[in-house]
Amino acid sequence: MATSSAITATFCSTLVDEWIVCGVRHAVVAPGSRSTPMALALAERSELELHVFHDERSAGFAALGIAKATGMPAILLCTSGTAAVEFHPAVVEAHHAEVPILVCTADRPPELQGVGAPQTIDQKNLYGVAVRLFHNANVADDRQFDQWRDVARTMIVNAMGVVPGPVHLNLQFREPLLGVATSLPIANSETFSLHVPGKVSAQEIRELASQMQNRRGIIVAGPDDYNSYSALNLAKVLGWPVFADPRSGCRTVENSTAENSTVIAAMDSILRDEKFASTHKPEIILRLGSPPASKIVNAWLTSCNVPQTVLTTSSTLIDPERTVTTHLVGNISAACDALITVIEQTARNASSSWLADWGLAEINAQRAINETLANEPVLSEPAVARAVYGLLPEGSHLVVSSSMPIRDIEWYGVPRFGLTVHANRGVNGIDGVVSTAVGIALGTKAPTALLIGDIALLHDTNGLLTLMSRKVDLRIIVVDNRGGGIFSFLPQAETLSRERFEMLFGTPHEVNLEMLATAHGVPSVTVNSLDGLAEAIALRGPYLTRIVTSREENVGVHERINQMVSASLRR
Repeated sequence: MATSSAITATFCSTLVDEWIVCGVRHAVVAPGSRSTPMALALAERSELELHVFHDERSAGFAALGIAKATGMPAILLCTSGTAAVEFHPAVVEAHHAEVPILVCTADRPPELQGVGAPQTIDQKNLYGVAVRLFHNANVADDRQFDQWRDVARTMIVNAMGVVPGPVHLNLQFREPLLGVATSLPIANSETFSLHVPGKVSAQEIRELASQMQNRRGIIVAGPDDYNSYSALNLAKVLGWPVFADPRSGCRTVENSTAENSTVIAAMDSILRDEKFASTHKPEIILRLGSPPASKIVNAWLTSCNVPQTVLTTSSTLIDPERTVTTHLVGNISAACDALITVIEQTARNASSSWLADWGLAEINAQRAINETLANEPVLSEPAVARAVYGLLPEGSHLVVSSSMPIRDIEWYGVPRFGLTVHANRGVNGIDGVVSTAVGIALGTKAPTALLIGDIALLHDTNGLLTLMSRKVDLRIIVVDNRGGGIFSFLPQAETLSRERFEMLFGTPHEVNLEMLATAHGVPSVTVNSLDGLAEAIALRGPYLTRIVTSREENVGVHERINQMVSASLRR
């Protein structure tokens, strides 16, 4: 029998080898002693890119970002105790956003449990229902030698299953922790294949096509795994507008006129006009993936009170308003293509004015937004979002924080090509956003921008740790309005005294964000014009650009935009 340390090393090396066989290429490690056997096994494999993060919470969100960017889980490792607890926020986000992560937590052996051993907590089922599978691995025993690869493959199969998400492998290690691996178990001859969404049945396609034909409808294109061209082609065949979420890939430029344009980006601003909203209600709605962030759009869709079909690649349905009448699960692109085939064989949608009205509204709304922003005396938050979305080079990735940035990108991002947008919208939190962006940059190796507010940045300053040594092109654009800007749009801002509102919601801070960046060695600049912003966005990162705005003035800018758009729809 091999020595205990050699058995442990061989066990860890086997797990890592099997994950590499399955296609895993990234590992995120938070330093610690008890996790030494697995950390060494990861570091010894040249096939893996190893990313070390001092802070476990930051490490968790970096692994989330890598998985978002690559479609494959990253291995996420930490030591025992509260270190494992720090992964929880990222695990919960990954659970709700259906992002696969291989979470590995080191643990004390059974004899050190429940006796007050330092850095020891009960780690069994630590993340509860937020993981697809929990496995509590016993101290490695070579009598289970032939089962080790099965453990590794079972974890990744569950992470990449019908509903992707995080899995948790708790690894009990007994000292000595330093060992040398011996021969590994022979790899399974079965090849690993990713789960492929099934097909929506032919009968379901025929029934849906029958409902859609010769009716005025709307396609709401949200984020999910599908080909945007299939969705846009379906819209053209039907003569329907597409409410294109920037995360969907459908917010693209078309060579079209007002009469046949399908992509609608300014839907939030347009639907704030009560007359247009009331006279342009559809007879049927088709939603692809998750709903948009806009409350205005979602409330209007609910008010239409018409049949609403949702296509998703997993069984998860987001329907807080309980308005979905049909939920179909399967390959969305294939379903759109099948619908096109059925519809093209019969009559097409008869109402040409329906699409023309929406196309003209989009053109007028975008013109009104441009005119409003051009007349603003200072650089505003909508202008920042519009510029960031439009100026990043093709092939870039944009990570958008929750609260106001995701809304401003959704409301004011003008259709374009070559930009992939990411946001942590599983539970819509603002924690870990910097680290998520670092993960996206590590996973893609492409120019990556982060649009974030000051409070969200302060929530995750540890994402800046060692950023300059990671060799990533991360361009951080932070809107600094000294507090929580989104709360200024809520009733609390009008009903509470200013003092009480600022104490509980505005939460101003006195942090100098440029000095914060300097402390991490990250170059930074404060800009106050579109030209300055454009120059900063063009710089290769890591780089932090700060824009100072006023929360109160920001509310006014949004209102002026809405008024101008509404007026443009009545011309």
